[in-house]
Amino acid sequence: MKNLILGRRSFIKAALVGTLLLLGKPAIATELFEEEKTSGELLHDAASSEQLIASELREELKYPEGRLLLYRPRTGEKLDVTYRNDKGEYDPGALAEINHLLRCHHNEEETTMDVGVIEFLNSVDKKLGGNNLIHVISGYRSKKYNDMLRRRMRRRVAKNSLHLYGKAIDIRIPGVSLKQIKRTALNMEAGGVGYYPRSGFIHLDSGRVRHW
Repeated sequence: MKNLILGRRSFIKAALVGTLLLLGKPAIATELFEEEKTSGELLHDAASSEQLIASELREELKYPEGRLLLYRPRTGEKLDVTYRNDKGEYDPGALAEINHLLRCHHNEEETTMDVGVIEFLNSVDKKLGGNNLIHVISGYRSKKYNDMLRRRMRRRVAKNSLHLYGKAIDIRIPGVSLKQIKRTALNMEAGGVGYYPRSGFIHLDSGRVRHW
């Protein structure tokens, strides 16, 4: 029951964040990504928080379309997925499809991707016109693969990378410059944004707001 309450709260929070980003309220969205309270405190106020957030969304805001077009160049896989409807309800099957597409290609290991980074990516996509075919360079990384990358590239790969926790995605969008994607993501102030012009991708994560 504890995991269910926390899971539902995270989903609702992520939906609110995506909506606030599209409405140009990054400061409010950022607050929702601050470090969580203890589990006991979360359980104590989970019900009231859910009611408040859901009420705000219903009465004042509109959900952005929860649809993504994803492509993994390394595997040739494409996914056109609607993971959330216009009522803010998440589709577990669709989220599972995203988890599979964003698996670690090194050993086929999957994880549950953080809904926050999925909403961040979706908000960037919608600001850039929506329904862009997003090329995913990297999603989840297993520890074994991350360690291997560190041995090869040393400082360029973080030991405790958010990719390890399903909280980061590296992307490019054909027809959209990396600088434009970077500016769009930075203006949202919803998480980390990394700019890698030589490698040809942008890093997005649902960690604290920062950029490099």
